[in-house]
Amino acid sequence: MTDRITATPAARALLQRLSQRHGPLLLIQSGGCCDGSVPLCYRRDEFHIGDHDILLGEMTGTPFYMSPEIFEYWKNCQLTLDAEAGRGGGFSLETTEDMRFITHSRLFAEDELAVLAQQENTSTS
Repeated sequence: MTDRITATPAARALLQRLSQRHGPLLLIQSGGCCDGSVPLCYRRDEFHIGDHDILLGEMTGTPFYMSPEIFEYWKNCQLTLDAEAGRGGGFSLETTEDMRFITHSRLFAEDELAVLAQQENTSTS
C-alpha cells in the first residue's frame, strides 16, 4: 500500500489537540492566492468539500482533500503533513495554538506510481 498523504508525529499530535477542542476536522490543501499553498484545517461542519475535491487520505481520523487542479500538479508526489510553531494561513484552526501546518513533498518512485495506479483502479471498479 502506498499512501498519498502521511503525517509527522507533530502534525498528528496537533490534529488530536484540535479535534478534542473543536470536534471532527478536515484539511484541505489551498491552492495559493492569499495564503500561498498551505494545508488549512477546519471543523467538518464549517467547510463544504466540493463534488470534485479529491480525498488523499486520513490522519488520526481527519480527512485531507485537495482540488482536482492542485492534485494534477501534485499527483506524482507523496505529501507529508507537518506542524511547526508560527502563524498559519487565514482562518485555519491551528493558528489558535500559534502553530501552522505545512506540507513536505517527495516524488514517488516508479514502482510506487504503479502501486498507486493499481490501488486507484481497484477502488473505482
